[in-house]
Amino acid sequence: MTDAVTLATVDAWLRRFAAETAEQAAWLTELDSAIGDADHGTNLARGMAAVVEKLDAAPPADIPALLKAVGMTLISKVGGASGSLYGSFFLEAGKAAAGADDLDGRALEAALRAGVGSIVARGKAEPGDKTMLDALLPAVDALQAALTSGSALGDAVSAASDAAAAGRDATEPLVARKGRASYLGERSAGHLDPGAASSAILVKTLADTVTAA
Repeated sequence: MTDAVTLATVDAWLRRFAAETAEQAAWLTELDSAIGDADHGTNLARGMAAVVEKLDAAPPADIPALLKAVGMTLISKVGGASGSLYGSFFLEAGKAAAGADDLDGRALEAALRAGVGSIVARGKAEPGDKTMLDALLPAVDALQAALTSGSALGDAVSAASDAAAAGRDATEPLVARKGRASYLGERSAGHLDPGAASSAILVKTLADTVTAA
């Protein structure tokens, strides 16, 4: 288990996320068919496949460049809100990591928090609105808390993954207040939010990659 996230770790994380979104695309789209446009899984899987192609064709030299490449690719290849939100997440995470050859726990938290902040700014959502933030915000907060308590990086990222999964599950009874699901009003309750579900996959694949490194 590593005490810092390297360029190779970030590359492996994104490839793992791409593989997982491809595997879970039908499930994510099924979730989206209940309260959205029924395209979240297919769009995200397509976007991440394009990311892998980009990384294969022109491997970035450092973590900031890699995250920027991911963000730009997702914005250009993924339609709808998810492309702009995930794209902004990676772009801002890359900016926060500027100048870093690798990321220790605090630097990783700062990068992820900057990415989450961009989603807040772009989507104008808050916790409890039944969006991807309901998974991502608890994840970053759990990462910070674990690091503050002295946990090793792998344990801290695993705690973040657990928090993201709990946040995802907590969206099921919520009434959506943002995005297309909000048009359904009370009928949006009783369904997991697809953005929270894919965000939980994002954090879990990060944890799996860090603990395997």
